[in-house]
Amino acid sequence: MEKLRIVFMGTPEFAVGILDTIIKNNFEVVGVITAADKPAGRGQKLKYSAVKEYALENNLRLLQPTNLKDEAFLEELKSLNANLQVIVAFRMLPKAVWEMPKLGTFNLHASLLPNYRGAAPINWAIINGETKTGVTTFFIDDKIDTGATILSKETEINPEESAGVLHDTLMNLGSEAVVETLYLIENGKAEPKVQVDSEDIKTAYKLNKENCKIDWNKSGKEIHNLIRGLSPYPAAWTFFKDKDQEWNVKIYEAKFTAENHSETIGKIITTKKEMKVAVNDGYIEIVQLQFPGKKNLKTAELLNGIALSEGAEAF
Repeated sequence: MEKLRIVFMGTPEFAVGILDTIIKNNFEVVGVITAADKPAGRGQKLKYSAVKEYALENNLRLLQPTNLKDEAFLEELKSLNANLQVIVAFRMLPKAVWEMPKLGTFNLHASLLPNYRGAAPINWAIINGETKTGVTTFFIDDKIDTGATILSKETEINPEESAGVLHDTLMNLGSEAVVETLYLIENGKAEPKVQVDSEDIKTAYKLNKENCKIDWNKSGKEIHNLIRGLSPYPAAWTFFKDKDQEWNVKIYEAKFTAENHSETIGKIITTKKEMKVAVNDGYIEIVQLQFPGKKNLKTAELLNGIALSEGAEAF
């Protein structure tokens, strides 16, 4: 048994829950690496990453390199004398970094590898209508999310579940997986398995404006999956048009009802409290949305202040 000296690398909230669990399980974290501070908001004040906030609150040694190949950073990293590195939602590491510790560098990925390698695994699992997903720990190699897996844990995806809810489930599951992985490595019992590729592997592509736009010609189920898979961030979006006005609208929550109808696809039908859009095989009822310059509102609240005409459409 070899006592672990861990360097942890991560940036967003997802990584914080896992770092916290490592600390609470009494593992020694000798250093934390996170992203450099970035200007944010109107005042362009420097914003700390969630991991930096946690590291400062818990008096952990903190490094924020802008260049992971920088000699000064590599020397400082080496001086921490870690024998293991744990990576959660960080960035691609150069070989000089991931091969540095004696016991290796492992990553936690929010999917059941080899499926959903890439930047947005939580979102794409829901967008593609998966009924289960999970987390995987694996030793890093020189490609993205392809290294030998150590262990994985599975969870079901509820048919109405949003990416935000699944994110929290996977953060808790990921915390368990990381701690179990640490015990395996510490006790020399980790048995990494090489990932086997196949033709039908699904990819977690980076999200962009194009793949977040709603295509109302798709089936109701596909549209519903896109909306919940992008909620609360970055959010599915569409254009609403009413007479000579046009808005870029974000949709955060919706329900799909299968129904035969003769309405034009994309037609918006409103009552005083409800809004639905006609699709091929039924209606998408919009529950929560955001107009430009307005707050994110429940539809009933929005319809108090906005009235759409008979000819309004989504496209």
